[in-house]
Amino acid sequence: MGNRVVVGVDGSSSSLAAVGEAAEEARRRRAELHVVHAVGLPARPAYSPPDPAPLHRLVDEAAQHARSVAPEVAVTESVVAGTAMAVLTAESEVADLLVVGPRGTGAFIGMLLGSTAASLTAHSHCPVLVAREEPAGTGPIVLAVDGSPAGEEAVAFAFAEAALRDAEILAVHAWLPDHVAPGTGAEGAERLLARALAGHGERYPDVTVRHEVLSGETRETLIRASRSAQLMVVGARGRGGFTGMLLGSVSQALLHHAHCPVTVVRGTA
Repeated sequence: MGNRVVVGVDGSSSSLAAVGEAAEEARRRRAELHVVHAVGLPARPAYSPPDPAPLHRLVDEAAQHARSVAPEVAVTESVVAGTAMAVLTAESEVADLLVVGPRGTGAFIGMLLGSTAASLTAHSHCPVLVAREEPAGTGPIVLAVDGSPAGEEAVAFAFAEAALRDAEILAVHAWLPDHVAPGTGAEGAERLLARALAGHGERYPDVTVRHEVLSGETRETLIRASRSAQLMVVGARGRGGFTGMLLGSVSQALLHHAHCPVTVVRGTA
């Protein structure tokens, strides 16, 4: 990675909020911010490409907004031919973080409404932060812990992010009392949390971590936990209480209804 934050823009208020979030992230990381707009071109040979001037104005205005939020950040910009999915996935190969809005227009329409969201979180080569149009709160970073090997990178990301933000981590695990085997209830969930977080505290001694075992349906539990959070961090897939979290109804509920920005971290396991 090249110490780079990438944000996808389309001219909507949603993407403008993403630009502000991305600028703050770049400032925290002392990273470059790259603003990109995707232009999908139909396959028809007779198709005339759109006038590039409005497109460049769009990314230039977004870049200027980023500079107003974080003047110390170096900002670059580009207009790239291709679908939003293809462009952002390619950009993620050289980024430390990819930032997008919760909804958009033009090339980014529906990006977080349906299959494209799952595809982006499944194929991005770096964590994906889904911004919110409302200002983020000042509460803890909520880390959804499932104990899976794939979720280990989400744990590592949350600790690094908490150090950058000087924020507390609230590590949560959800379980349903009616769907557990003997010996795997609340006590087992506490052990799972402890194992998942082991070693990270030594690396980040200044980060305060609270553990919380929550009883209830996963989607509702995570949405409730997001009410007091400044950021939620989740893995792209999991097991136990978070099985299939980004493959179907749970991911849709979280991306649509979380009360704070959500960062999805795809593990290599």
